[in-house]
Parts: sequence; C-alpha cells; structure tokens
Amino acid sequence: MCVGVACLSVNDAVAKTLTTSYAPLQILFMRNVIALPFTVLLAFLLGGSSALRSYRPAAHLLRGALWVGATIMFFTSFMYLGLAEATALIFVAPFFITVISALFLGEHVGWRRWLAVLLGFVGVLFIVRPGGATFQPISLLPVATALVYALLMLSARWVDPRETVWTLLVYLTGSGALLGALIVPFVWVPIRAEDIWLFAAIAFFGTAGMTMMTQAFRVTPAVVVAPLDYTGLLWATLFGWLIWRESLDTMTILGAAIIIASGVFMIFRKKGVVV
Repeated sequence: MCVGVACLSVNDAVAKTLTTSYAPLQILFMRNVIALPFTVLLAFLLGGSSALRSYRPAAHLLRGALWVGATIMFFTSFMYLGLAEATALIFVAPFFITVISALFLGEHVGWRRWLAVLLGFVGVLFIVRPGGATFQPISLLPVATALVYALLMLSARWVDPRETVWTLLVYLTGSGALLGALIVPFVWVPIRAEDIWLFAAIAFFGTAGMTMMTQAFRVTPAVVVAPLDYTGLLWATLFGWLIWRESLDTMTILGAAIIIASGVFMIFRKKGVVV
C-alpha cells in the first residue's frame, strides 16, 4: 500500500511537470494509451481470461467518464496550486462518499461519523480560506475532483458482481483512452522527444500504483491499509519542495491534519474499531 501510494505520488508530480506544456486531457490520454496494453496483460496474468470480459460495459463507460472528469480537474489544479495543497484537498473524497451514501443510498451513518464529516470539511475551510485575502477560486477544483472521485468509487456498485478488480482496472483504463480519443484532437500539441519518457513514467507509475493498492486491499483488511493512503501527503510535500520549492503554511498544515484525523477516524469507525 505504501509503495503504491508513493507510485501515484510520482505520477502526480510528473503530471504537474507536464502541465506546463500540455493540456491535462492530453496527459491523461497518453497515460491511458501507453498503459492499456500492460494493464490488459497484467489482468490476464493475475485474473485469467475472465478478467477481460465485462457483463455491463455501459457501467464501465460511465465510470470512465467520471474518471476522466476527475483526473482532468485534478491535473488542472496542478497548474495553479502546490502539489501538497491539491493532494490534501482531494482527501475529502471519503467524506463525500459518506454523505452521498447516507442521503441517496439509504445507508445508516451514526452521529460520530457525521461529526467526522463535519470536521473534515472544516479542515477544507482551513486550507481554502474562503473570503480571505489568500483565497483562490481554483482551490475548489480539487474539492470538486474529490466529489467526482467519490461518485466513481460508489459507481463500482453498478458493475456486475462477477467481475473482478482486474476487470475494473482494464475497463477503466480502456474507457478513459476511448473517451479521451474523442476530444483530445481539440487540445493536441506535438509531443517533444524529450518528454516521451515523462509520459512513459506516468503510465508506469500510475498503473503500478493502482495495481499495488488494489492488491493491498485484496489481501489485507481495509482498516489496516486504508489509513496508509494519507502517506501520499508526505510524498506530495516532499516532491513539491524538491522540485518547485513549495512549502505549506500553518493554516494548510492544520487543515490537512484535521482532514487526515477525521478520515482515519471514519475508517476505523466503519470497521467497528472505534467506539
């Protein structure tokens, strides 16, 4: 799980580097096109031929659209925000999942988890600071990303239960490449030869990260591995400082700490570990 999170953090850092020259959609499209053959091979080796079959292709197409939308918004935020700041804000996705599940899916949510949700959004306010002199409307983009990502996670319920996580991985990558191909011609710019290895890096680290995190959830209880997702903020802070000399102010650090603490509480609470 930790290595998978680190790989996705490298993926984000490379994407932020590429946004200075390429549109987020083109970055995502190239990542999917390069990664798709390896994803199919990996799914076949680990899940067999059945992993390449879908019983509900439309559900995967919808999930692909959500993923494309979320990723484009997240990559766009890299053009204006620090890597760590954007990463901290996207960690509110679990809170959106809880709210949507309670309001629209009829799931029971106790008052302690509602309190954790409230505190999580308080953490967002510490980072975004609406109405303050440092407020940037673009700061809301990672929050919107988290909302769409929450919908993506919940949409997994529409996938046929006979399909494995490897099927989800293949069709998410494939549908992302297909949908991207329809609109990428409008933003396409020629790729410089020296940037090809960066696109290859995104495909490698993105696929490796998703695969390792998926496998971690398969072999270990979620209550053990899920909190480790927050180590991504440490990597984002490190990469942001090393590459762009970014630093977090006190309010952002405090907001991120509140979001992480609330998120970890919700994870343990859901598994019955916390009273």
